[in-house]
Amino acid sequence: MSDWLILVENTADLAQHETPHKVLRIRDYLANPRLFTGRRPNIINLARSYAYQSEGYYASLLAEARGHRIIPSAQTMVELSRKTLYAQALPELNAALARDAGAMLEPGGRFRIALGQSDQPALKKFARLAFDWFRVPVLEIKLEPDSLRISRIRPLAPNALKGEERLAFITSLDHHTKRAWAEARAKTPARWSLAVLTDPTEALPPSSPASLKRLAQVAARMGVEVAPLGPGDLASVAEYDALFIRATTAIDNYTYRFARRAEQEGMPVIDDTASMIRCTNKVFLKELLEQAGVPMPRSEVLDESQDLDGLMDRLGTPLVLKAPDGSFSRSVHKVSTEAELRERARGLFKDTALIIAQEYMPTAYDGRVGVRDGEPLFACQYKMARGHWQIIKHGVDGKVKEGGSATLAIGDAPQDVIDIAVQAAKLIGNGLYGIDLKQNDRGVFVIEINDNPNLDQEVEGAVLKDGLWEALIRSFEKRLGGRIGGTGTHQAARTV
Repeated sequence: MSDWLILVENTADLAQHETPHKVLRIRDYLANPRLFTGRRPNIINLARSYAYQSEGYYASLLAEARGHRIIPSAQTMVELSRKTLYAQALPELNAALARDAGAMLEPGGRFRIALGQSDQPALKKFARLAFDWFRVPVLEIKLEPDSLRISRIRPLAPNALKGEERLAFITSLDHHTKRAWAEARAKTPARWSLAVLTDPTEALPPSSPASLKRLAQVAARMGVEVAPLGPGDLASVAEYDALFIRATTAIDNYTYRFARRAEQEGMPVIDDTASMIRCTNKVFLKELLEQAGVPMPRSEVLDESQDLDGLMDRLGTPLVLKAPDGSFSRSVHKVSTEAELRERARGLFKDTALIIAQEYMPTAYDGRVGVRDGEPLFACQYKMARGHWQIIKHGVDGKVKEGGSATLAIGDAPQDVIDIAVQAAKLIGNGLYGIDLKQNDRGVFVIEINDNPNLDQEVEGAVLKDGLWEALIRSFEKRLGGRIGGTGTHQAARTV
């Protein structure tokens, strides 16, 4: 077998005799993280669905955690889920269609390309360009009803192809896997100025209005103008030179769209979309930490068909069940009996294909180390909410109770805590991360990695004070090549 691996949901989607490469069910790939230890396979994901949190989505997400190269990436799946996320590609693609293939197309028509190839000579250049933008096995392009402009781009499941289209796809697959692996095009940063995205209606924002006011004051002192943006200001992102997201991030809300728009404009952004995708999913983090040998609580990934018998024997009682996607202790449940385990698992499986079961580690507080650009920034201890096992208690009436906190200078924090936090952060990227840890007589364990950690003057900034915001401004300045200018420099740079 070659170093190419083909993932399918059902063995009927692509039979082993139809390709010289290994064909593996997605479920088997998800369940066996050490199948390719010591190797880095090139993977083509032929899932029937790339929907967020589907098995196909998890296959691409966890391939990244395992250090495998895969198409499509989880980020590409997210981008193709909504036209506003792939709109930046349309001007170039529409121009290519008009230039190379206009004579053979009709308004309202549709056509398909497979792995950057088309059997229509007039579409060959366009097919390569579209694949350069979106590395997906099969793309379906639909034109507007009254013009030759693109109305929709969507991935198409290869199992839907029949007859000659299926044979053409297998030919394209064979051709593609004889080529060297190519990475997607890189984006370039632009010049410096800053917008801060907040949501005034958010009950638990990652930074308080008072803290963001202090950020603006410190930034002004450093010659940087800070401007607030709200959820309805997506069209204004390009007016600024960098974006700092201070609203709770999620893949399926406006924060991802803002981050993606900033990246499309060549703007530095914290949090970047790759960090969002990686950090907001606990299944990805579990595999990433395990692959890197970073200590974490004993954990298992569960799917709906899995037998739960013996789980409490392996992980202990009580244990913690987690939805992969959640924030501020939401969708995290401590269960103490088999009946409670099954009931909570059924509820979580209504929204996701996979969940996490994890050993329960009782501690008086949760630790968090903030890491920026691979360097420790702050260290905090968050105490448990009174009468509760977590630092935040969500009441049935919607009220929230939080425990107290203590902040340490980095030099005063245990060195093993700092070292493990920095190691974990570097697995994600070079952005701003909050590494949640627990420490007991067995050692230090990473619980989660947050792409959008709390930053408040009186808590995380209690030791650094204004130095917290100065460090963040310098981080953006570093991404902008050390240049500081006023508003409008981003647009000027892009039009030169």
